Parts: sequence; C-alpha cells; structure tokens
Amino acid sequence: MSRPGPKSTSENRRVRALLSSLYALCCVLPLSSWAGRPVRVYEVDVDGQSGAAVQDAMRQALVRATGRRESADDPALAGVLAEATRYVKSYAVGPRGQSQVVFDGAAVEQAITAAGRSTWDRERPFTIVVLSPPRNRAAEDAARAELERAAAERGLPISLLPLAVVDGDGNLLTAAALLQSAQRYGGDEILVGRGDGAAPDSELQWTLYTRSASESWNGPLAAGIDHTVDLLAPQQGTSLAQAEVETRVRIEGVKGLVDYAAIERLLQSVAGVRRANIAAAEANSVAFDVTVRGGAAGLDQALSGSTRLVRTSAPGAPAVYRYQPQG
Repeated sequence: MSRPGPKSTSENRRVRALLSSLYALCCVLPLSSWAGRPVRVYEVDVDGQSGAAVQDAMRQALVRATGRRESADDPALAGVLAEATRYVKSYAVGPRGQSQVVFDGAAVEQAITAAGRSTWDRERPFTIVVLSPPRNRAAEDAARAELERAAAERGLPISLLPLAVVDGDGNLLTAAALLQSAQRYGGDEILVGRGDGAAPDSELQWTLYTRSASESWNGPLAAGIDHTVDLLAPQQGTSLAQAEVETRVRIEGVKGLVDYAAIERLLQSVAGVRRANIAAAEANSVAFDVTVRGGAAGLDQALSGSTRLVRTSAPGAPAVYRYQPQG
C-alpha cells in the first residue's frame, strides 16, 4: 500500500484546520435564532370531563399534533377520537385558571402514525407577526386576540410585534433585514401582513419570510396563521417514513466561513431537520450529515421551494445543492 504524498498530507491538514475553524465559529454564534419553541400540544382547554367534552378536546389536539385542520374529522383518525378518554393522563388548571385535559402525547402520536398520518415536531418555528401599517391600540388588541386564537388552534408559537418593515424612504426592507429584525426577538421567521383594514375579516397581503424561502398570499387575519402552518406542517398521506434518518448532502457555491455558518443555520431551520453537522469541507463546497425526518427524500421535499438551496443533482443521485446567498 502506498503512502500518501506530501500534497495529500497538506490537504488533510488544511481541511482539518478549516473544520476546526468552522466548529469554533459555529460554537460562538448564537443558536437561539433557529432553536424553535416547544408547543404544549396535548394540554387542551376542556368544558368538563364528559366523553363528549374530551372528544372535542381530542379534535383540537389532533389538529395541533398534525398541524392539519382536516385532522379533526379525518376518517383515518376516527378510532383515536372515539377512544379519546383512553388517552387522558390527567386533568389540570391552565395558566388563566381554565380547566384542561392532558393527553398522553406519546400514545397519541403513536396512534396517529399507525393510522398513516404525519405528526409535526413539537418544537416549532417561533413566528414574529407584523402588521403594516401599525394599528391603533384597540385595533391592535383585537388583531392580537384573533391571531393568538388561530395560532393556538393550529399549534404555532407567535408574537405580534410593532417592527418596522420599510426604511426611511418607505421602501420595503429586504428579507435578510426582516429576518435579522425578527431574530433580535428570538424569532425563527417573520410573517408580515400589509393592508389598511382594521376588522378581523379585512383582506391583507401576507408574506412569510424564512431562511430558505418566502411566500405570499391574501386573506384575513386568521388566514395569515392558517397558511403559514399549511406551509410548515408535514403533508398528510405522504409516503415518507416518519423516522429520522441521517443523510449526507453536499452544498456547492460556498465561498468562506460566513457561508459555511449560514448554511448550517439554514439547514437547521428546515422543517423536519433535527441536526446538521459539518462532515467534510473542500475549496468551494461542504458536506453535511443531516438528521431529518424521512431522510434524503424528506429533505428534498422540505427544500423544494427554497431559493437559497437549489438542488443540482438528478433524482436518485446523491444529494447536491447550490447555495445562493441572496435567494
């Protein structure tokens, strides 16, 4: 067996040094901006302890657990609903003094998966919501109540904040600037609703900004939350396995340490990704070991709408994406 020459040894040292620098850089940068927030999916307000009341609470739990509104009346989950009392762990008093039922989350999730449906990770993106232009105090309080009601029903952690979305000249801030503003308040993404209507059913133009992509739609206050969750929650009836699988992906178009760190955070923010660790680095690319629900196919599905990580390899081939910093 031949020994590696000086060039190979030098290259190995360079890569090891680069990986060490990347590790140090990632360790000193804050992680809270993409950590997500846990949602108490299975603690549901309940009107009494009758079988009918517990079933109503289970309908809410199923919607939160899957992220899908149709789960409340999904025939595949009818058995879970019919045996709702069987999943009760305890009854409790909520933070506002309301009665709550606490379901056995692990057992409910197992039943959902056995029925061929998907569950949504309990740690979910903390979404900063901004309404532009700002509303008066009464209208803002009404909007907050409506947004929080819709978010609680769908299991999305949110906060309505009066952040600026335009610069001094009235021009819309870039997606990067909006995300940076949201991150200062611990946000993982930012949802902006533009429109002059103060009534809850007034039409607004919504745009959700995430690290991987942005999407716009029109609708009232509740539609801002509903469509956001529709984008984030896993699709039902998918053939992707629910198990988390580690998969190797290569990212091209990487120009330096800042890009390496930005890509790691971007991957960490993708729905279904539990962790993304740097495995190897070359001059203009980096390989990551990504633990993601559904493996390589799950990651590909989650990144299908991304403008910053664009797949360049053919279907069925090892996953290769090109990094586009500006999306």
